[in-house]
Amino acid sequence: QVQLVESGGGLVQAGGSLRLSCAASGRTFSSYTMGWFRQAPGKEREFVGVISWTGSIIDYADSVKGRFTISRDNAKNTVYLQMNSLKPEDTAVYYCGADRRPTHYSSRYYARDVGSWGQGTQVTVSS
Repeated sequence: QVQLVESGGGLVQAGGSLRLSCAASGRTFSSYTMGWFRQAPGKEREFVGVISWTGSIIDYADSVKGRFTISRDNAKNTVYLQMNSLKPEDTAVYYCGADRRPTHYSSRYYARDVGSWGQGTQVTVSS
């Protein structure tokens, strides 16, 4: 199992930026695709983006494309989510997740693909 800890959430005004981090420990981080998801109150957890284990392939939900950027540093066992031009509708708890299987990737990435979740970090965007 891998343990994941997110950080970097907070309150920001619309148009602002935040960078979330997800630190991993426990298993070979560099062999696993990492996903970012978010969940707003009363809504289902939704896909934000996914990055392959090497970092060479990245996909995003249409709602964040062009505003959010995912990256990873395998030497630091950390994946990042840079969020720019934030909107009130981006308000949610953001979760990182490690894939259930090593060296597996799919551009159509779902919560069921995730084997380990972080505890989540709150992002609130005020208008």
